[in-house]
Amino acid sequence: MNRPKRIIVGIAGASGAAYAVRMLELLRSIEGVESHLVLSSAGKRTITLETERTPHQVEALAHRVHKLNDVAAPIASGSYPIDAMIIAPCSVKTLSGVANAYADNLLLRAADVTLKERRRLVLLVRETPLHAGHIRLMQQATEMGAIVMPPVPAFYAGLESIDDMVDQTVCHALALAGVDPPESLYRRWGAEQSDDALLPDESN
Repeated sequence: MNRPKRIIVGIAGASGAAYAVRMLELLRSIEGVESHLVLSSAGKRTITLETERTPHQVEALAHRVHKLNDVAAPIASGSYPIDAMIIAPCSVKTLSGVANAYADNLLLRAADVTLKERRRLVLLVRETPLHAGHIRLMQQATEMGAIVMPPVPAFYAGLESIDDMVDQTVCHALALAGVDPPESLYRRWGAEQSDDALLPDESN
């Protein structure tokens, strides 16, 4: 019997709780996908500050919830089949933990397991501007196999609202993690254009 595709969602304490909420909503709606949530203490605080939901309501969106200090959880072991992990938003502190293999809680341990098992780890690093230390951490994480994806708006998609921007970013992250996002929400470059429209303008 085929198991569901398992995706870990980690929520760190950076600004951008809306990305996590929307990601969990979409994962709940996609057939054949099982979401596993790890929520940091700072992430809970950010949810309270930035959204109209409580941390408990956000946890209810996931199929399974794991406590931050439960290092004996299934997702702490590479033998437990997980397909990918997304940390959204990803704080610089969490990025540092990933880049330095400092797995002192389940969020970082799950990320470390994802990397060591050569699975996809997508980091929505939410910080600006960046100093050299931040950039070095992103390089280290990339060299270890992570995909660093700052949530940058895709203006080519004709986004009209903050919700549109959140949807586009979340769908892109899901696609990177190997999950097919809802086509009605994910505007791919060139999907609605003819081949001629994609040719460069030679008059410029």
